[in-house]
Amino acid sequence: MKEWLTVAMPKGRIFHEAVDLLRKAGYDLPPEFDDSRKLILNIENERLRFILAKPMDVPTYVEHGVADVGIAGKDVMLEEERDVYEVLDLKISGCYLAVAGLPEQTIQDVAPKVATKYPNVASKYFREQGEQVEIIKLNGSIELAPLIGLADRIVDIVSTGRTLKENGLVELEHIIGITSRFIVNPASYRLKDKVIDDMVERLSEVVEGESNDENNSAE
Repeated sequence: MKEWLTVAMPKGRIFHEAVDLLRKAGYDLPPEFDDSRKLILNIENERLRFILAKPMDVPTYVEHGVADVGIAGKDVMLEEERDVYEVLDLKISGCYLAVAGLPEQTIQDVAPKVATKYPNVASKYFREQGEQVEIIKLNGSIELAPLIGLADRIVDIVSTGRTLKENGLVELEHIIGITSRFIVNPASYRLKDKVIDDMVERLSEVVEGESNDENNSAE
């Protein structure tokens, strides 16, 4: 009998795009799966158990083995630096990390303040630019920081740029493009390699197929 596989999934936009990807890969996920408020969902016919978590927590669950595999944004992977295998770029939930601030704002000459929920990524970026900054970690409403004088700049995820614009902020520097990745617990990969490889292969075929369709449409 097929082994059970536990999958850690982030709530929100990535969840819905990932579910669509899994269905296209041939996994029979019931319609009510999309709107359930449960945090643990068992799909008996597919032998899949889903753990729904905050995006930042997904790599932690996978690293500690409570989930065999997971789906996490590259932003989270860069920030958390967890001991997991990153095996596939799913090419969903595309966005990017950027530096933003108020237009024509004069910043502090010495160690300007940068607010972000990605302190490790931000620190590394500014260090590579040869800039010394003071990082202020926030967990939400990052755009508020420059408006109330808490920070000179922010580092945050940008998707459409609408949130920045609505708050009077402008993008100043592009840091890195972000997509969602399929990650695997190293021990689980040794014990459940066949079922994990099967999922990776099925997802890969969908991702490659959609990429080819996009390229053909562009031509």
